[in-house]
Amino acid sequence: MVLKKIDDKRYSIPTRLIYGQSPASEWDYTHHVIPPITTSSTFRLDSAGRGAKGFAEFSQPPAPGHQPIYIYDRFGEPTVDMLQHALAIAEEQESAVTFTTGMAAVHAAVCFALNKGSEIISHKTVYGCTYSLFTTWLNKLGIKVHFCDLTDPKSFLALVNENTRVLYLESPANPNLELIDTETVIKELNKINAKRTEDKKILSVFDNTFATPYCQRPAKHGVDIVVHSLTKGLCGFGTDMGGVVITKQKYHEALILFRKDFGGMLAPITAWHIMVYGISTLSLRVPRQQQNALKVAQFLLSHPLVEKVSYPGLPSFPQYELAQRLLRDYDGEFAPGFMIYFVLKGDNAEHSKMRGEQMMNYIAQHAYAITLAVSLGQLRTLIEHPGSMTHVSYPASEQVALGIDPGGIRMAVGIEAPQDIIADLSAALEHVKQQV
Repeated sequence: MVLKKIDDKRYSIPTRLIYGQSPASEWDYTHHVIPPITTSSTFRLDSAGRGAKGFAEFSQPPAPGHQPIYIYDRFGEPTVDMLQHALAIAEEQESAVTFTTGMAAVHAAVCFALNKGSEIISHKTVYGCTYSLFTTWLNKLGIKVHFCDLTDPKSFLALVNENTRVLYLESPANPNLELIDTETVIKELNKINAKRTEDKKILSVFDNTFATPYCQRPAKHGVDIVVHSLTKGLCGFGTDMGGVVITKQKYHEALILFRKDFGGMLAPITAWHIMVYGISTLSLRVPRQQQNALKVAQFLLSHPLVEKVSYPGLPSFPQYELAQRLLRDYDGEFAPGFMIYFVLKGDNAEHSKMRGEQMMNYIAQHAYAITLAVSLGQLRTLIEHPGSMTHVSYPASEQVALGIDPGGIRMAVGIEAPQDIIADLSAALEHVKQQV
């Protein structure tokens, strides 16, 4: 039985995330409804010539109808390649390269474009481990990283010099959900790149983990490279770790070669889980999470112990108009996501922080529908205190200036019945209120 090539682009993206590329040349779909898993670290070659051809081609995407020659897991692997096709579809982009973790993907997305003496400009508020990578490890290698407030689209212009190679964006930002006007920032960047040769252009790298491709696809606004932690919303079940760099075809080879030499190849079983269970259900999970998040955010906004609530779906969100412009699902509907950031009232910053910790401790011991844990995008609602957990790598003296309130709490809303999440929050807030 030979399967015909079907024009899958005629179908909606949610449907294509279930079926993938049609047909996938990487594996035999003749009898399999669900893609199989390959579990071999190395692949048999029937001649030295075929091996030589495989080495010459491994970093290139296969031509239509041409089956790749697999050699060794780290160079490429069928199950992983099928996931990469689906991830490129999700972001409406040309190419995807997966890695073992989100941070491995961030490292690759940034470093493959750097040379000796290169510099990076980054938004001031990013994931804590990204900040640590930039300020500790890249600094040791002589790579300068400058931080600015990209909520002002022109703030990076004064930092650009001949050594600038990467502009790093994260929006919504972790943890405070600040948004960057991606379209305007890229327009400013394009003006600079128009005067540069190809090897001197500044690449835009965008961490889209919080939004997921369901809510936002930055490449449509001109971003060069999009990064995700697959561990979060794209996996969705809290069972597997992974990362991906999604970009234009012209950067595919360099990223594959980077992965070959630095390692970080995603395991086939992990790729299979994310492909079969994760991205195929993305369009089911996120709408439910958003519905819940809006109800939870409205409850928090009305609570007398809560100082402020940051959720892009609330009209009170400071960047609500920008959120409506940028955060759109595959049908063009407003998609504010499932992340909430809120701050408890206190007599001062230290008091607010103490109340946040009291609330976390109560939830850890008494809540059923909310779990004190890092990560996000799971079926379960997760809550954490960034100032002492995910963003502890930021010096305490800098956290407030960077938009990380000492009493701020980050909440990733799941698919539970919303009244159960609210009941646990209400009990925790009442406990805090009763403390001296």
